Amino acid sequence: MIALTADTQVTWEKLPDDFVLPDDPVDNINQPLVAMALTDSLGVAGKLSQTTLTPTNYAICATLDGKFVVKAPDWAFIREICVSRQEIDRSYTPHLQGEIPSIVMEFLSATDGGEYSTKPTYPPGKWFFYEEILQVPYYVIFDPDNGGVEVYRRNESGNYKLQTCDESGRFPIASMELSLGVWEGTRDNRTGYWLRWWDNEGNLLLWGSELAEAERTRAEAERTRAEEAESALQVERVRAQQAESELELLRQRLREAQIDPNLPPE
Repeated sequence: MIALTADTQVTWEKLPDDFVLPDDPVDNINQPLVAMALTDSLGVAGKLSQTTLTPTNYAICATLDGKFVVKAPDWAFIREICVSRQEIDRSYTPHLQGEIPSIVMEFLSATDGGEYSTKPTYPPGKWFFYEEILQVPYYVIFDPDNGGVEVYRRNESGNYKLQTCDESGRFPIASMELSLGVWEGTRDNRTGYWLRWWDNEGNLLLWGSELAEAERTRAEAERTRAEEAESALQVERVRAQQAESELELLRQRLREAQIDPNLPPE
């Protein structure tokens, strides 16, 4: 892979307020849905703090030889920012305003977005920007249409190396203490492939809708068990009443036969 030259200078500066950010539309309707789903399950699992940032199509910046470089990954996870959210309402500069992203993702579409571009000259390609300038530990390229996923990890040489999945078909993301995998199903009226998180014990991190449905199912099961227990108790009450009625009828017959029902049998 092409690397930064020795005389290339990378600095971390705040993007000027008058800098014109790209205003390109999202390639298709699937990309925002896939991105929101990734953040949703992290929030439900308590993996997001007040200083965590999970931007979608949001400007991440660096300065290369005095020129601002802006890339907007389809999704990213930044564990901790060190400034207020008001200060990063338009863009984010790693090292200056917080940590570098732990992982960035690009979602493929019919439009070539340069996800594999290693162009080192200004403006640099996405791959080069993530690998050499930001030095993001993990770079994921995902195709929502067919579920294809490529997970690259930055090695000790500073290059992205394609990772192979584990026996469960998932990719461990060490910097997040989670695994990433592809799941097929329905959410937000979209049936297809999604990127999902699993914890180190192999448990799927649920979306909010799934957690709510699981809670409804649990509550319904509890109501059913309570109703069944009440029904069983009612049956026992009826049986006890019937036994008492039969016993009273026997006592009445004994009295009619002038036999004291309270005397023990001889």
